[in-house]
Amino acid sequence: RTPTSPPAQSSSMSRPEHLAPPEIFYSGDEAKKYATNSRMREIQTTLSERALQLLALPEQGSFLLDVGAGSGLSGECITESGHYWTGCDISKDMLEVAVEGGVEGDMVLNDMGQGLPFRPGSFDGCISISAIQWLCNAETSQANPYKRLGIFFTSLYRCLTRGGRAVLQWYPENPQQMELVTSTAMRCGFGGGLLVDYPHSTRAKKYFLVLYAGQREGGKPHAMPQALG
Repeated sequence: RTPTSPPAQSSSMSRPEHLAPPEIFYSGDEAKKYATNSRMREIQTTLSERALQLLALPEQGSFLLDVGAGSGLSGECITESGHYWTGCDISKDMLEVAVEGGVEGDMVLNDMGQGLPFRPGSFDGCISISAIQWLCNAETSQANPYKRLGIFFTSLYRCLTRGGRAVLQWYPENPQQMELVTSTAMRCGFGGGLLVDYPHSTRAKKYFLVLYAGQREGGKPHAMPQALG
């Protein structure tokens, strides 16, 4: 499948992160609408399945982190793949929708730009769907995107096991943002890089930051997966 982007990502419409902070944009009715909209669910599910594929987990039973877990759509895919997970999100309303929906994972209220609140080496891998672009916005004069990105990637590296992989799907606004996010991840110790599925398609193009937290002991060197299209 080659899913199209959500309407809000269209170049002719405002990007969600330009309208309001995520905890406000995804509040109340918007949180419920996000979880029940059939088209949104299909897009999120397809992106989550692709992220899990790129994660290339060695077996079932891995423990994963879902950053920007929202209403739990990506978490459902993790569960169906036979893995365990914990999700974090800045929107209290989105997390309430997830809990009411009976998701299998634990849900944590957290601002990823202030660091992930988990012990070192807690997770075998991490996925994130449509979330990290929010770190590039300064909602207040005190919010520094450079600092928030650095804090996020440093804490993500720390909470992954040695050799753990993170696959972060996102909607970069421009090449400068791509460079900012990717270079910050590299400075924080990660290997890997940007993978673009369907690079020649305006509507189907999808960006995934595929990251490696060091080398697994006795494991093969990491190799970037192949893009689709």
